[in-house]
Amino acid sequence: MVRAYTQEHVYKHPWERVTSASWRKFTDAENKRILSHILDVDTLNRKLDPINGKLYTTRAITVHAPGPWFIRRIIGQDICHSVESSVVDARSRSMHLTTRNISLRNFLEVEEKVWYDPHPENPEGWTVCKQETSIRIKPLSALASMAEKVEQKCAEKFQQNSAKSREVMERICKYLEAESSGISI
Repeated sequence: MVRAYTQEHVYKHPWERVTSASWRKFTDAENKRILSHILDVDTLNRKLDPINGKLYTTRAITVHAPGPWFIRRIIGQDICHSVESSVVDARSRSMHLTTRNISLRNFLEVEEKVWYDPHPENPEGWTVCKQETSIRIKPLSALASMAEKVEQKCAEKFQQNSAKSREVMERICKYLEAESSGISI
């Protein structure tokens, strides 16, 4: 069984500001309190292709393992390691991120895809964020019904964390807007 969901959010900020906020959301001390499920983020690789105008980045992200506490107890691990691959195309003004867990794969597979693109109705002022997430628990056949419940709980937690992330992104966008206007917050 796979639990999947899609979310879309419109930031009433230009694409350049929103993508800048995306890079900063894990590094700001204020955000660590809101995004408490994120334990560590390290940039593994960054490559700029000057011919195509694209930035390729790979980051390692360590999070509290998703799911109910008793599942973490059963699998014997409280943290989950993920890899995020991103492509920023400055020319077409698009940013695409794909994150997959690399630990706990015997129990759980999570893939999140996020796109930031200029909003078609206001491309200079707004940004559309589309997020697709799929969660798959790999159960033993006797545990299939419990796996569905765990997938649901994981999906609910991911949606809660997505809302927190949007809150952080909005705050950073407002900070960047004020910064560019010469106002201190």
